[in-house]
Amino acid sequence: MFKNFTNPRRVVITGFGCVTPIGVGKDAYWESLKTGKSGVRKIESFDVSDSAVKIAAEVLDFDWKAELNIKDIRHVPRTVPLALRSAREAVKDSGIEIENFTLEERQNFGVVLGTGGGGLSFTEKQYKSWFTQDGTKASVYTIPSSTHGGLSSELSMVFGLHGLSHIVSTGCTSSTDAIAYAAQHISLGKQDMMLAGGSDSPIARGILEGFNLMTVLTKDWNDEPAKASRPFSKDRSGIVLGEGAWVFVLETLENAKKRGAKIYAEIKGYGATCDAYHRVRLEENGVEPARAMKLALEDSGVSPEEIDYVNLHGTSTQLNDRIETQAIKNAFDKHSYKLSTSATKSQIGHPQGACGAAGIGATLLAMNENIIAPTINLDIPDEFCDLDYTPNNAKENAEINTALCNCIGFGSKNSALILGKV
Repeated sequence: MFKNFTNPRRVVITGFGCVTPIGVGKDAYWESLKTGKSGVRKIESFDVSDSAVKIAAEVLDFDWKAELNIKDIRHVPRTVPLALRSAREAVKDSGIEIENFTLEERQNFGVVLGTGGGGLSFTEKQYKSWFTQDGTKASVYTIPSSTHGGLSSELSMVFGLHGLSHIVSTGCTSSTDAIAYAAQHISLGKQDMMLAGGSDSPIARGILEGFNLMTVLTKDWNDEPAKASRPFSKDRSGIVLGEGAWVFVLETLENAKKRGAKIYAEIKGYGATCDAYHRVRLEENGVEPARAMKLALEDSGVSPEEIDYVNLHGTSTQLNDRIETQAIKNAFDKHSYKLSTSATKSQIGHPQGACGAAGIGATLLAMNENIIAPTINLDIPDEFCDLDYTPNNAKENAEINTALCNCIGFGSKNSALILGKV
């Protein structure tokens, strides 16, 4: 990254933790991804009996109270315990011992997380307490906990990290942008280590109805939830909301080698653009998503032909999947038909601002095992979506040396991140 700067430092990922609708921890996440498990089910966290949309990909098998005491957990959004558990696993996985760090080392260790809705579900509960008099007591921390910035602050406090503590909120591209932002700070020598990734939990009644007003959620599979998220299948009919957190430890290649750390991959390049077109819709020519990918390639010094795999945004809407397919063709030309690609959202739904980190996590695991997890529910070929999406079954013996992770967000934002083996 930053090839135009003097002596940029190479940045690698050495730790990974996650809490997902298909498993807690990277091993459980990867096993579910490989086997095509769906985390979509009927919503359990609130009553959906009178809602047109009754399904989502919720995190269920997780002890929320194990991450914070019962007093504190009442005062924070659901995104906080998700992120805390993921960060704890990432730190443990990396082999670093923050408790032994000096003050100077802690001052050069930062936190950057991406989130879309942040504390919106928490705020919704507080408003319910105030305006419906439902008998519950509103939290004294309603305001700070409702702001996105509180999420990174919680991690900084728990780990005692005095470096920058930032939140990136750019819609669905949030966590991809956050990881790139963190990597750039390390590359330029402004920080030595970072916790970076995404955490989001948009599954609440008001948020569900808001997305439904935009007519982007599928209502066709309430009785068969596991089949609902169908990226690139001709009969796809909309997004399935999801939630979760995916957090990584980032550091310099030099430091990782010095301490003998396991290196998942190097962050090699990043590109971002905006269609400047519409609050929600993408422009149909796919030019700007393609340009984001081209910028990432240029930043990394990697040619299009060197990309072995693309983790797709793949939301399961008719328009988005068709435009993303066109954008891949625009960016890779003839090589687009030689690429292996897949859509992680087919299994975990759409965790909004955390979706980029979810795809990056899936890509890291694919690179380390040379297995590409499938795009499930891809049952009916679409003449407009004609790439290799790894339909329904994992692809083994798929050597991946360099990969691109693609994200597309509201406001027609586009971000692409390139990972490479060291």
